[in-house]
Amino acid sequence: MLRTISVVPTILAGDKDTYRAQVERCNTIARRVQIDVTDGEFAPGTTIGVTSIWWPKTWTVDVHYMAAKPSAQIDTIIKLHPSLCILHAEANEDLIPIFRKLKDAGIKVGVALLRTTYPGDVRAYIEMADHVMIFAGELGAQGSRADMMQTEKVALIHEINPDAEIGWDGGANINNIRALAHAGIDVINVGSALSRAENPAGIYQALVAEIDKNGVVI
Repeated sequence: MLRTISVVPTILAGDKDTYRAQVERCNTIARRVQIDVTDGEFAPGTTIGVTSIWWPKTWTVDVHYMAAKPSAQIDTIIKLHPSLCILHAEANEDLIPIFRKLKDAGIKVGVALLRTTYPGDVRAYIEMADHVMIFAGELGAQGSRADMMQTEKVALIHEINPDAEIGWDGGANINNIRALAHAGIDVINVGSALSRAENPAGIYQALVAEIDKNGVVI
């Protein structure tokens, strides 16, 4: 059976004007978009807050919330009602009650694993998750180099939760996106390869075409 792989642009903005510009850019190229938000503590970079994000109604949105204590803003996220909310396994609180609250609100839950996090150590989170993100970049920043060794986590994640969608965040570009698809990644988030491009729509189509060479359906 052919797999469906999604190339998902990411938004990471430090102010409202930059955020609006990135929304306008993404709106021309995709309908599934990931919005990255930090709490100013968990990640070194600072973005606009959860209370400032918005998106077009036509989008399917993944909110990637890089927070030490995500429960502080989970009610705000629920009101925004994204399709998926991704929280970090390394947060300073138990994510299980938060996952239950999101699921009760009809929002899919995702767990992100930093490079040093072994999937077996966060088994309970992965078992409950709809989406597991292999985070191979730098927190709160775009433009990092992809750590392709992190793809070894794909099999470990599937052993725990074979139904989970597997995402990748960190350094995806035209040179490695085919390898990521071949490694079993279902959702490839792309940041700087699009945000720094003169023709982001053209680059997006090139990324999709590169995956298509791998024999999968987009």
